[in-house]
Amino acid sequence: MAFKFVHTADIHLDSPLKSLALRDANLAEMVGSATRITFSRIVDLCLAEQVQALVIAGDLYDGGQTSMKTARFLSQEMERLTVGGVQVFIIRGNHDAASKITRELVLPDAVKVFSGRAEVEEVTWNGHSVAVHGISFRQPHAPDSLLDQFHPPVPGAFNIGLLHTSLAGASGHDPYAPCTLADLQNMSFDYWALGHIHKRAVYPGPTTVVMPGIPQGRDIGEAGRKSVTLVSVTDAGRVNLQERHLAVAQFERLAVECSAIADWSDVVETLKHGLRSARRDNEGEHLIVRPVLEGKSPLTWRAHRDADLLRSEAQVVAEQIGTLWIDKVEIALDAEAASKAGGAVGEMAALVADGPLRADDPRVQAELDLMLKHLPRELRGIIGDNEEQVIEALGDAMRQGAMDILARLEESEG
Repeated sequence: MAFKFVHTADIHLDSPLKSLALRDANLAEMVGSATRITFSRIVDLCLAEQVQALVIAGDLYDGGQTSMKTARFLSQEMERLTVGGVQVFIIRGNHDAASKITRELVLPDAVKVFSGRAEVEEVTWNGHSVAVHGISFRQPHAPDSLLDQFHPPVPGAFNIGLLHTSLAGASGHDPYAPCTLADLQNMSFDYWALGHIHKRAVYPGPTTVVMPGIPQGRDIGEAGRKSVTLVSVTDAGRVNLQERHLAVAQFERLAVECSAIADWSDVVETLKHGLRSARRDNEGEHLIVRPVLEGKSPLTWRAHRDADLLRSEAQVVAEQIGTLWIDKVEIALDAEAASKAGGAVGEMAALVADGPLRADDPRVQAELDLMLKHLPRELRGIIGDNEEQVIEALGDAMRQGAMDILARLEESEG
């Protein structure tokens, strides 16, 4: 094997929790330490595999992080890599650009943090010439492409490019250093180490392009198995990729089909069975599940009314298993069934089902802005980090709230 390196990005060390912190203090504590533990495992992987380098393609930190505990932890981990003979190459992403630690932390000499101007570091790994190219974000926003600032590939070397980018655009991500896959291929590098998008993607071709995704999910919006990439390069320059799963906890949505169920006790048993199966089918160390009740059911009203009882039942199963956690129980039963119940409440449910609640209504936005201003700073992103996420989350919350209220009214009317 000629040489090896580990490629990761979007670690978001000590990322402040949002909704989890409000729902379950124990769960919040476990997930709150997960990014740090996962980073230590990345360092362990580098040392165990005796790689030549760790490549971090942006967002090592999480925004305006000011904790010096984070700085001390990072210094210790970097020192472990230095002692083990592992070089580190880091570019700053949009979150790093806002971090005070980024400007103040002093790292070992073996750690290269690229500046806001394109640079190239030429090194020799196991007798092979390697050129590592990179550029950091100077500001939290980079609306224009950065590719034209890169140096050309170094002749005779294996060229690695580090770039924090949204590529040509991704749902839920603002445009950062936008470029296309063709743009990257035309640079004639051997490997592009990308960051920013939290979902893993590999683009084979003349140049291997990898977006490793976030190594540790932080909420249900980052569900599924997360990983880092172990890259092995042969003497002939062939690139081999291994996906390594190091996360402490894994988030998953669990669909609970209720269409054929008419008895409440059967709903409860179906929920419990689904939770046990989810834990059995997922190998992660900790599994955080959001059960979602789906389908057309005559129990729609009761599910909304007694959602707290369903969560209690789910929590019992989670406590019995020990490594299973409940994010929350989501009621997504078809509102159409409730709207056919008749009476004034049924008519109101029909209005909700038709979707007249406009999350983008200026009056709704004004109330939301007022509410967010009174929240602690670390919770202001609780319903989303961009306009698209906020509107979607707010619309779901409005519909859920309306159905919960109607369920109480239906009980009184009955």
